[in-house]
Amino acid sequence: MSDQQPPQPPPGDDDADAGRPEDAGPVAVTEAELAQAEIEAAKERAADTAAVTLDATFSQRLIAALTGTSVTVTILAFVSALVIGAFIIAVSEDAVREALGYFFARPTDAFRTGFDAVGSAYLALLQGSLGGVPQVSETLVSSTPLILTGLAVAVPLRAGLFNIGAEGQFVAGGMVAGLVGFAITGLPMVVHLPLALAAGIAAGAAYGWVPGVLKARTGAHEVISTIMLNNIGLLVSGYLISTTLFRRPDRADPISRSVEESARFPRLIWWEPSLRVNASLLVALALAVAIFWLVERSTRGFELNAVGMNPRAATAAGMSPGRSVILAMTTGGAMAGAAGAAVILGLQYRLTIGFSAGLGFDGITVALLGRGRIGGTVAAGVLIGALKAGGRNMQAQTGTSLELALVIQALIIVFIAAPGLVRAIFRIKAEDLATTQVSKGWGG
Repeated sequence: MSDQQPPQPPPGDDDADAGRPEDAGPVAVTEAELAQAEIEAAKERAADTAAVTLDATFSQRLIAALTGTSVTVTILAFVSALVIGAFIIAVSEDAVREALGYFFARPTDAFRTGFDAVGSAYLALLQGSLGGVPQVSETLVSSTPLILTGLAVAVPLRAGLFNIGAEGQFVAGGMVAGLVGFAITGLPMVVHLPLALAAGIAAGAAYGWVPGVLKARTGAHEVISTIMLNNIGLLVSGYLISTTLFRRPDRADPISRSVEESARFPRLIWWEPSLRVNASLLVALALAVAIFWLVERSTRGFELNAVGMNPRAATAAGMSPGRSVILAMTTGGAMAGAAGAAVILGLQYRLTIGFSAGLGFDGITVALLGRGRIGGTVAAGVLIGALKAGGRNMQAQTGTSLELALVIQALIIVFIAAPGLVRAIFRIKAEDLATTQVSKGWGG
């Protein structure tokens, strides 16, 4: 019989074996633990992104801060949109199509005619938006309501909501601002103008509060409720403008009385009456700064972003998703109401049927182009405003349809919103700078 003993495991192996998953008993994971794990993972991702971003150049960080993507992807998106737009311009010209008929005999004719048509159209587009002080003035005039309606969509996006109702909120703000502007008389500008503007903002906020409450209390989808409220706002405004409360006494058609001089935004370049840029631009920029502070620096903004990223984790952390939903929709409505007030008190001075001109829906374009970021939304508003102002000049000088500017605008949005598509087309590697998720989608 041998005295040898079987080999003993080294000290500590018992503890290691006890900690193996197969030997462990069932573990109960609470909602709070899941939320804490998700928060810690988000912190690690943010730290990794910040470390990568520090290696980027200043221009890359600036463009990424504005658009949520890298400078390369942004430039290539614009180039791609302009190239496709150039092709559309070329094939829409009669002279180019005629030259294509004998392309194989003299191909240079088609290329030369196409380049001439594209060059003339794009030059007119650029001159119409940035060609001089009057052109820059019109660009800023077009940009002002777009910045505000873009913010009306961008703020709810941060909470995971899609505000389709900026059009109705725009109408509500414009109607109430206009009513205060012409119904109250005898006040100085320092009182009357802020009062009319505040009334428009409050009306838009109230109109945005309704779908926010419906979403928070009943779960009604904000897309459906805001679409319905758009229709209600447009139809009710059309009726009200035709009533004696709004309609001018000397007119039978639906057009309201004119806003008092004391409720009109003063022109920024007052010594040149033909330049329409006015103080509503400063109001839009000031509101953009306030919104940036709200969503990026305040406690309520932190809760709003947290709810947009993960409502379950936000709830487990003691936040109220319902309160954030109402805040986001109300704030968005206030921005759209400010846009309506800016148009009525700064440009049109009276209410007519359809005075919104689709600017609320354009805000969706602006917010998506800005990728839901405040700085990006402001920059996108200026860009779309430049396309609108330049498109009118392009149509007047070259006969190119104004709709082409809308085509270019749509193409830019497609490429900016899908950086992966740009990388695939140009075969570039994925950028180091992280991109942002604009929205969680319909069922988010």
